[in-house]
Parts: sequence; structure tokens; C-alpha cells
Amino acid sequence: LAQLVQSGGGAVPPGGSLKLTCENPELYVVGDYMAWFRQAPGKEREGIAAIEDGGRPHYSLSIKGRFTISQDHAKNTLYLQMDSLLPEDTGIYYCAANLDDGGSWWRPDAYQTWGQGTPVTMSL
Repeated sequence: LAQLVQSGGGAVPPGGSLKLTCENPELYVVGDYMAWFRQAPGKEREGIAAIEDGGRPHYSLSIKGRFTISQDHAKNTLYLQMDSLLPEDTGIYYCAANLDDGGSWWRPDAYQTWGQGTPVTMSL
């Protein structure tokens, strides 16, 4: 059962932009890291971006320079601004929170709290 509430996915032409939102209305514990993952069709879920509680971001090489992760502590909300989208960015995007102590930010099995997922597809 998803604990975080996502919005903002959809279809966009290659080269376009989308902004994903992940809200925490029930104020679940988020820990020191929040992250975005995506799962392309037929592939495993991969970590693409994370942000530390103090604001330091981390990015995978596949999206670095095109996507920006940010958070608004006052609104208990995490964002992912996606620009210059490519066909290979297609997939289901998930937000995650509450990284296990000593866990690696890019590992999906290291997070305790998840959003429901939102699809991102390329339109022609």
C-alpha cells in the first residue's frame, strides 16, 4: 500500500518537460533521503535521483543534467523536474523515502516508504 501520493506524470513529446510531485499527507517518516526511481517496461526498478535532508542531490548518469530533484520541507513534498525527455525515459516513476541506515540511495530495497507510481510516456 502506497504511503506517499504522487502526481504529474503523463505523455510528452521527446524533448519535452514534465514535473513529478510526491506528497506526504500522512507525515510518514522520510528519514535522511528521499528519492525517485523508475521502472522501464521489462526492466528492474532503478534509482535515478535522491536528495539528502540538507538539500544535497544525487543523480544517476542516465539523467544527470536533464532532471532536477528538489524538496519543500514546509509542504512535505518532493519534486522531480524532467527536461529534455528522451524515449528511454519512458517508465513508471516512483518516489521513495526513509532510507535504511547504511543503505545506498540507488537501491530500491533500501527504502521503507513508497508512492503509488506514475507513468511517463513519450508521445509522437
